[in-house]
Amino acid sequence: MKPIYLDYNATTPIAPEVAEAMLPFLTEFGNPSSDHIFGRKTKAAVNTARQQVADFINCSPDEIYFTSGGSESNNWALKGLAFSQPDAHILTSEIEHPAIIEVCKYLASKGVKITFIPVRSSGVIDMARLAEIIQTGNVSLISVMHANNEVGTIQPIKELMEMAKIQRIPVHTDAAQSLGKIPVDVQDIEVDLLSIAGHKLYAPKGIGALFCREGVMLENLIHGAGHERGRRAGTENVLLIVALGKACELAKKRIVIQQKQVAVLRDYLQHKLIENIADVKINGADAPRLPNTLSISIRDVQSQDILHQIEGEIACSAGSACHAGMVTISPVLRAMQVPDNYAAGTLRLSLGVSTSKNEIETAARLIIGAVRDLRR
Repeated sequence: MKPIYLDYNATTPIAPEVAEAMLPFLTEFGNPSSDHIFGRKTKAAVNTARQQVADFINCSPDEIYFTSGGSESNNWALKGLAFSQPDAHILTSEIEHPAIIEVCKYLASKGVKITFIPVRSSGVIDMARLAEIIQTGNVSLISVMHANNEVGTIQPIKELMEMAKIQRIPVHTDAAQSLGKIPVDVQDIEVDLLSIAGHKLYAPKGIGALFCREGVMLENLIHGAGHERGRRAGTENVLLIVALGKACELAKKRIVIQQKQVAVLRDYLQHKLIENIADVKINGADAPRLPNTLSISIRDVQSQDILHQIEGEIACSAGSACHAGMVTISPVLRAMQVPDNYAAGTLRLSLGVSTSKNEIETAARLIIGAVRDLRR
């Protein structure tokens, strides 16, 4: 039997509509910079995709820059701003993706001041602490993820932005996990920089984008010719750019499915597990969450043991790892102060638009059975 896929936060399959849009560009080989029929065809395709991405988040196409993915977009946002000004100071949260945390560690090694803001047990950033630091007036950039990849908590970006505007601090958000699952409108949340990852959106891996609001000063990422308005040199990957554009167009159309249909199935799975497994904790349950994400911590079992029990039947992620008998808890769960005897047994179950109720019924039964076996 084909395993049940419940790891959509890790990556999504390529949507059939996206694959179909890519097909012509397996043979359309023109360079978009070439001023002849072959180049004009591919340039038109890149321009269409840029408009599709811009329409998806409600911005101008001139504010969209194509990258190789979410990690590159995050690197560009943080390094580009840090290197564009002296004595930079960046604020970020303790539960960011490594594509932010590791960039901050690198920048710290180069003399950039980095301050990590704690989160509450709900998984939401400590806004009071953030306000304290912002009021000092020496902050260059705030980077806080829109939604957490592990527990699904949605951060109060609009409220954060209101604080930042008073001090004229630019704000970046990593929206890799939120895009396509909840509405994201940059005119509404007003951020200055926003990262997009294609493979979280039913597009292929290796493509993403950075929204950079007009007027934001950002150091160029790659120096060379005039691609991406001179800010990221390198001949455009037309095939993948077309894929991202189509994926964004598709995501915009089916956002309601994600918010309603997928959320109903997530809640049903949560209910089944709580009802049949004693001593569990739903991480982030006290905060707004992505409609597809369930992070559940099960007391006195280890997630690696559960994964071993359901191997080949369910594909999902763990919130801890065991190496040579030592259990390592994820930094996100640590920051949320989840007790060790719960955190060690954490599963992240993330659903997609093709997840069925039959799959959820089967997954619940298998997880419940695995936990009961381990507790015996």
